[in-house]
Amino acid sequence: AQISQLKMSHPTVHPVEAPPLSVDNGGGDAPRVRMKDFQGMPGTPGGLALRLFQSVFAIGALLIMSTTSDFPSVTAFRYLVAAAGLQIIWSLSLAMVDIYAILVKRSFRNHR
Repeated sequence: AQISQLKMSHPTVHPVEAPPLSVDNGGGDAPRVRMKDFQGMPGTPGGLALRLFQSVFAIGALLIMSTTSDFPSVTAFRYLVAAAGLQIIWSLSLAMVDIYAILVKRSFRNHR
């Protein structure tokens, strides 16, 4: 009897008017908004610095882990060294791509 007395709330959907699909700006296509540049994005000096710092810290972590006395006996250290090695390879390869993009002054964005 008490369940039927409870008032249930229902979600309400308010329709929003959609913007026009095409705007006549001479070419017939809608104007496109370009994404803003932000610090550290790939292909910029900031991104290169972040990749290099990432690889330096991964190398430091790898050296610290491998210089411990019980390194060969702990299996988890082996997995961490493998992960750090992959991170170093990944970071340095992306740093090389960043260097190339900076040298040829190209962006990684796909402009249409």
